[in-house]
Amino acid sequence: MPIVTTKGYIYTVKQGDTLYSIANRFGSTVAAIERANYLFDPVTDRGLIYPGDVLVIPTSAQNRIMSYVVANGDTLTKISNRFNTYVDLVAGVNKIADPNKISVDQRLLVPAFAYRVESGDYLIAISRKFGVSVSAIEAANANRPGFQRDVIWPDYHLIIPIPTSRNIFVSNPLPGSTISSGQRLEGYARVFEAVVSYQLRDSNGVVVSNERFTMTDEGAPAYGFFSTTLPFDRQPTSSTGELWVYSRSANDGSIQDLVKIKVYF
Repeated sequence: MPIVTTKGYIYTVKQGDTLYSIANRFGSTVAAIERANYLFDPVTDRGLIYPGDVLVIPTSAQNRIMSYVVANGDTLTKISNRFNTYVDLVAGVNKIADPNKISVDQRLLVPAFAYRVESGDYLIAISRKFGVSVSAIEAANANRPGFQRDVIWPDYHLIIPIPTSRNIFVSNPLPGSTISSGQRLEGYARVFEAVVSYQLRDSNGVVVSNERFTMTDEGAPAYGFFSTTLPFDRQPTSSTGELWVYSRSANDGSIQDLVKIKVYF
C-alpha cells in the first residue's frame, strides 16, 4: 500500500511564490511538487499555481506525519476542522500555550499522512481502505488543484486525516497499515495519571492483543508522547481489524477517548 513514508508539508501558495522558491524553502524539487499535486494538463498548465492553492510539498525526511504551514487568516479552529480533530489536541501536540496565538509560516504537526494514488483508485475505495470518511478526506484536501471527488490522478499525494479523540492521537501504526506481532505503537495523549490503554481486535471480534497499558512521558494537562509494542496473544481470524487506544475512567473504569484505527493482518 503506497503510504508516503517521507515528510510532507501542506502549504498555501502566497502572492509572489513560484514552484522553484517553494521547493528551495522546503528542501524539495519542482518535479516532486508537480507530481504530488498533479500540476499537469488537464488540471492546469504544467507548473502553474495561484495564490490560495493548497499544495503538498514532499521532502526526503523520514517522517510519515504531515505538517501544516499556517497561512494568512488561519486559526487553530480552522486548521483543526480541516483535519477533523480538536483545537486542544493540535495546540497540545505542538506545545502552543495560547491557542489564539499562531503565526503565518508556523509549522504545525497535524494528524494526517499522504497516500500516493495508484491507477484505478477512486475516493470511496480509498475511504474504505483507511476507515476514514469521504467527507473527512475532502475537507483535508480542500482548495488543492487537481482534487475532485470523482477524478483523482495517479501519483497524486492525497491527504488522509488520522482519526483522533480530543485527548489521543495515534501516530503509528497509520490507518490501513499491515501489522504483525511486535508492531510499534506510538502517539500523543492527555490522560489521567499518564496511562494509555490499548488492545487489538480482528473484524470477527476476536481480541488478538489483550488490553495492556503504557505511559506517556508527560502527565495531563500536557499531551505526552507514548511508545510501546503490540504483541499478539492469538492469531487473527480475519484479514482486517481495529487497534483500540483509549483511557479508563478514574470513577468507574469505563473506556474514554476511544480511538479506532483500521489495520490489516
